[in-house]
Amino acid sequence: MRQLALIIFLFVFSLSVFWDHSYAEKIDPPWLNPPSGGISFTVPGIDNIPDLHGELRNPDLVMFFAGNQFMVVPELLDFFRTIYPKYQRIFVETLPPGILAQQIEKGSLVIGNLKITLTPDVFTAGENRMNESKAKGCFDETAPYAKNRLAIMVYKGNPKRVYSLEDLSRAEIRVSMPNPKWEGIGENIVKAYNKVGGKELEEKIMVRKVEAGTTFLTHIHHRQTPIRIMKGESDAGPVWYTEAYFQKMIGNPIDMVEVPVKDNIVGTYVAGKMKNAPHQEAASDFFRFLTSERAGAIYKKYGFLPVD
Repeated sequence: MRQLALIIFLFVFSLSVFWDHSYAEKIDPPWLNPPSGGISFTVPGIDNIPDLHGELRNPDLVMFFAGNQFMVVPELLDFFRTIYPKYQRIFVETLPPGILAQQIEKGSLVIGNLKITLTPDVFTAGENRMNESKAKGCFDETAPYAKNRLAIMVYKGNPKRVYSLEDLSRAEIRVSMPNPKWEGIGENIVKAYNKVGGKELEEKIMVRKVEAGTTFLTHIHHRQTPIRIMKGESDAGPVWYTEAYFQKMIGNPIDMVEVPVKDNIVGTYVAGKMKNAPHQEAASDFFRFLTSERAGAIYKKYGFLPVD
């Protein structure tokens, strides 16, 4: 009997390991089709580097995008290349804007054992972050090109019955919350908390629940929040609408709770052409393209709002 029990245990265990691995392959980034050519060595949860896109060697154009636009980048660049075929080698980072701003200031970024010293030609982020960089004289020109609004990401079917920002203060709800220190959306979410429930709601979610361990502050919410929810580590997370919209689009087990207009905060994305852009012509061409109606149509496809 003991031998039979051991055999059954090992069989069930092997099935669970296989299921976990295949499930991880589905829910882990990069969530987008990889570039063609070369040897593919993407290992879910270990080696995937989902927010570095394109060509590191001798790029024709280098761009830093606020991370929550990662889903737009492939289609946006494909369309850009059809209009400007001379720019084929393009490198893009889609990291939190606070991290990108620090990278620009310090001149490099280190991820694991990789050090990147490329200087961007174009930088895009939320309005507040861009105003800070503008005040430092970073740009030749700037322009808004898209907008977004807040939503709440939950597991498919919304099993914890989260229907509002106030519900995030419930003791049993584990919240995945963007850290305002380096994620611009974090500041907007805190503004929304104050809009809905004043300082008391902010205090509950951002202080008491952080201390209790039921609010988790992310480093990169556009990756961590959906993964934590799909793995059952968090129950809900305030995000940009487009992030939950994209997870549903690709068939991941995610649902979205919309935040009413009266309680919502709208964010504006601004593009800046860097004053010291290494590829001046390419920077100008992409800046014009990003602020065009053609680029706006691609952003709309992924749930973004147009500028006024």
